Amino acid sequence: MELNRLTIAEARAKLDKGQITSLDLTKDCLAAISAQDNEIKACLSVCADEALEAAKLADKRLTSGDRTPLLGIPYLAKDNLMTKGLKTTAASKILSDYIAPYDATVISKLKEAGAVLLGKTNLDEFAHGASTENSAFFTTHNPHDLSRVPGGSSGGSAAAVAADMCLFALGSDTGGSIRHPASLCGVVGLKPSYGRVSRFGLLSMTSSTDVIGPLAKTAYDAALVLEVISGRDDRDATTAPEAVEHYDQALELKSVDKPLAGLTVGWPQEYFPDELRDDVKQKITAVANKLEAAGAKIKNISLPYTKYGIPVYYIITPSEVSSNLARFDGVGWGLSQGEADDLKSFYENNRGAGFGPEAKRRIMLGTYALSSGYYDAYYKKAQAVRTLIVQDFAQAFKEVDILLTPTSPHPAFKIGQQVNDPLAMYLEDIFVTGASLAGLAAVSVPAGEVDSGDGHQLPIGAQLIGKRLEEGLVLKLASYLDGSSNNNKDS
Repeated sequence: MELNRLTIAEARAKLDKGQITSLDLTKDCLAAISAQDNEIKACLSVCADEALEAAKLADKRLTSGDRTPLLGIPYLAKDNLMTKGLKTTAASKILSDYIAPYDATVISKLKEAGAVLLGKTNLDEFAHGASTENSAFFTTHNPHDLSRVPGGSSGGSAAAVAADMCLFALGSDTGGSIRHPASLCGVVGLKPSYGRVSRFGLLSMTSSTDVIGPLAKTAYDAALVLEVISGRDDRDATTAPEAVEHYDQALELKSVDKPLAGLTVGWPQEYFPDELRDDVKQKITAVANKLEAAGAKIKNISLPYTKYGIPVYYIITPSEVSSNLARFDGVGWGLSQGEADDLKSFYENNRGAGFGPEAKRRIMLGTYALSSGYYDAYYKKAQAVRTLIVQDFAQAFKEVDILLTPTSPHPAFKIGQQVNDPLAMYLEDIFVTGASLAGLAAVSVPAGEVDSGDGHQLPIGAQLIGKRLEEGLVLKLASYLDGSSNNNKDS
């Protein structure tokens, strides 16, 4: 029985009724990784022995009557999240042998909940990219077509969920890095509001937009994970003090005929330019029609500062990257004593070779933007325009409850197709940076498939953007769209 193909909700019901064990579930996930990952290359490391021991402990808790949403559920974590005693490389040579001395808060919470960590997933180095081709170790392949990218930077996590190697995975989203690969791999990817989930133990990229969130098979599953990993953390001063919602309950539909009556969904014209592929627009239009049939009102709106999202993001992000990566000087990050003693040799031979081309590019761009004489012209101006983008969304949410947009302008592209064109790669984020800059809740949910142009049908995602800390509403609409809203823990 291929238990790895279950959703969290399905596995939860079987575990609670004693129909399966966490050990069985974990073994099937490990078997799926062993069978498929030589081709997909979603995982940077697998901790099979530790996973089996964790599954046995989960089964003991189940036998004693413990019933919590993620108890015994196997998952994978993006390899920029600290995991005590295990490698945490950020897919970079500079951290290739680094063993984390502590757990990220999200990992600690999942351990306490009884979830079973299977291993760590591949990513663009330090989360810099939109294809997972910037990994220092290897490129991850899209399970729907192995010649194509899975998106990025959380491409390993998205590919693993799409290939049923785990029941959910953790990713990080700075400017779309959960939502973009979710769209290209046909899974649900949730970017929580900034501050909803602790960033403690995440290797920082852009500290003002970084968030950690789940990639899952359904929106209901994502809701279960979010509730466990959310909340105030004294080790992260940016976490929100507001109480964590019972997200699974927020998904319940009150009416059968018109379950979304009273909601107004915004259709922002700037997210549907003339250049957008017709088949992508048709899929998002079909999503709008489904929401409208369920009682929601669709309203055309304008977000005029949307066009500045990419340039603003790619000034602010490299600027913060240049600061955050300055800490990787070889002291305290896993180098031998001999390497640490000879800093000159380290800088020449390790720092230069340790960072890949995209990391170097962002460090250089950020250092330039923050340098004397250019700070006001670039970084300060970008922050001013960012405020206008935030105000754009605030004004829109006076008229509508939620926004509907494409997640990606197209389906997955071929491996190597854009790797030497940084501008084309940056434009992958065109529909996802706005919500990140404004710190809003956003999710990508599968919206069907479109033609790849070479005989394949490839998934594409619809993005729902809500107000800050309104993950419940965002997930409610997503769960209605993917049909998981009527699931419950006892089903």
